Amino acid sequence: MQNKIIQIERFGDSDVLNFVDVAIPKPQPNEVLIKHESIGLNFIDIYFRSGLYPISLPSGLGCEGAGLVIACGSSVKKFSEGDRVAYCSPPPLDGYAQYRVIDSKYLVIIPNSINFETASAVMLKGLTSWYLLRETYPVQPGETIVVYAAAGGVGSLMVQWAKHLGVKVVGIVGNTDKAKRVIELGCDYVLISGQDLSNQVKELTSGKGVSVVYDSVGKDTLNDSLKMLSPRGLLVSFGNASGPVTNFSIGDLAKHGSLFLTRPTLWTYIADPESLDRGAAELFELIEREIINVTIGQRYQLAEAKTAHEDLQARKTHGCTVLIP
Repeated sequence: MQNKIIQIERFGDSDVLNFVDVAIPKPQPNEVLIKHESIGLNFIDIYFRSGLYPISLPSGLGCEGAGLVIACGSSVKKFSEGDRVAYCSPPPLDGYAQYRVIDSKYLVIIPNSINFETASAVMLKGLTSWYLLRETYPVQPGETIVVYAAAGGVGSLMVQWAKHLGVKVVGIVGNTDKAKRVIELGCDYVLISGQDLSNQVKELTSGKGVSVVYDSVGKDTLNDSLKMLSPRGLLVSFGNASGPVTNFSIGDLAKHGSLFLTRPTLWTYIADPESLDRGAAELFELIEREIINVTIGQRYQLAEAKTAHEDLQARKTHGCTVLIP
């Protein structure tokens, strides 16, 4: 039996995605073989595909998924055949596949109340929301924060989570349709990209600015994001949807009020199984309590990964997207 996967041999646009057959891998002592039931699609997949985040080639793609444990390596004690598991993991990337082997340290057990699609859609985006709101900057009740791409996969989860924590949220979206969606999610204020965002944020906060800005856009928004902050505020730049930030002057942090800037990654925050388990437990609890609702906005067959990438990059998607193997 063959394993159908998506593979790239060079960096580029969606045309570099190849749908091929390979042998089903065998787990090494610390690894688990998973049969995917659902695979999460994320913007970081585009960064890897394009070469913005360099990886060794040829390579698969895909950082998160959910499925059944088929076999365990000899050193694996925490998981057993038949377990329902989910993961998000750094390179090497092998998520766009019917079967994959993965180091067991990246796995968590899925609660019975959560289905495979939800688990596969929420691991990377949900744990990103967790570390941003709970670890990078632990938001406090009554604070006002800014969340870019508030209707997207990460943004829509962050809005719900932040509201649960008693925070006022300014959501930035790309159009009026997405504005309606984030209002339903609980955003206190919604701004449309392309307008005079920093001045609007200052007006909404009576000139004070906000304590933290979560910016997933990158190059096109960084300077405006700095202007939204109150003195000693924090800019969390965690994505590059418009391209990587270049020509940044550290003196701008002083000019705008002794600001802080961080460029975090999820992998640092879940580098050990204890941190991963802690974040996943909090995430799954909020889903089970229906405090966070995970919307699967799009489903594509694995063979349709090219179309899925194009739609995601064109910002035609909403909520979370999954690939069905």
